[in-house]
Amino acid sequence: MKAFLILEDGTVFEGTSIGSTREVISEIVFNTSMTGYLEVLTDPSYAGQAVVMTYPLIGNYGICYEDMESGRPWPDGYIVRELSRIPSNFRSEDTIQHFLEKYDIPGISGIDTRALTKILREKGTMNGMITTKEYADLAEPIARMKAYTVKGVVKATSCKEKYVLKQSDKFEKPIKKVALLDLGAKRNIARSLAERGCEVTIYPCDTSAEEILASNPDGIMLSNGPGDPKENVEIIKEIRKLYESNVPIFAICLGHQLMALATGADTFKLKYGHRGGNHPVKDLSTGRVYISSQNHGYAVNPESLDPKVAEPAFTNVNDGTNEGLRYVGKNIFTVQYHPEACPGPQDSSYLFDRFITMMGGNE
Repeated sequence: MKAFLILEDGTVFEGTSIGSTREVISEIVFNTSMTGYLEVLTDPSYAGQAVVMTYPLIGNYGICYEDMESGRPWPDGYIVRELSRIPSNFRSEDTIQHFLEKYDIPGISGIDTRALTKILREKGTMNGMITTKEYADLAEPIARMKAYTVKGVVKATSCKEKYVLKQSDKFEKPIKKVALLDLGAKRNIARSLAERGCEVTIYPCDTSAEEILASNPDGIMLSNGPGDPKENVEIIKEIRKLYESNVPIFAICLGHQLMALATGADTFKLKYGHRGGNHPVKDLSTGRVYISSQNHGYAVNPESLDPKVAEPAFTNVNDGTNEGLRYVGKNIFTVQYHPEACPGPQDSSYLFDRFITMMGGNE
């Protein structure tokens, strides 16, 4: 079946419908990862967005449900150059076509995704529509696209009740207890801590700071998540209370942005964001460069930092934007990128070890 991707600037791509055939309007973003499409699809940070994969062949190793980063896929739509209909992988349990149909996610294949990416890079992230309807007049759908905004996605992606992930079987008892505030967390954050001997209690995003602190955690983790960080006014207030405690804190992605906002800094929307598994970041204390996995459309403005509160710790080699903060006089550090990867390189997994050390190591 024919399908169309219409951008709010009036550009139209014609291709083939994949997944669900329902019409959807969403923010269109692109990811440059060559593998890991299932982890991308199940990353809650994509809630409210339709994802363009720049790598030309998607679906060739099928769907391995064990590799999902949450309980379901989150993007509104999926856009690829070529969708593999016959997966080749001994672990494969499903096809990507059936997976998209199962979760009612519309998509389009057979379009020039690199030309589309070029438009998004030159003009910036914009809204778009995936549809099987051929519109004679684009005025009405474009008006709807321009009215679309991503809202309420943190609460939609967060867990509804707290639960506990026990430490790895390699440990007889937990070496530390960590409270993880789920802002749209990927599973591998809690898993990375559990593998290092931590018992992780995962809390819904609207949990009060008082409840978290009352559990006497050895450390607090603020997760990744979707949307505009400034929308989360009540969560920011609670994070401010966590900042004022003496509990060690490690924050990733959205958590990094919310901690910055909670301490008086500002964030801004990037022209087209950073999404993929190949982004170089520089450690400003050592000069060493790491290749990182990233998925964010907003960044902390380093010029808005109070030097008495926080200082830049990492920077993006490509565009110079902030990639991490070190908080003055506090056991708090935050990064914009994803040390838990999935998909992506494992270069930055050492940050979890740094967090364990900050909490007192194996004492």
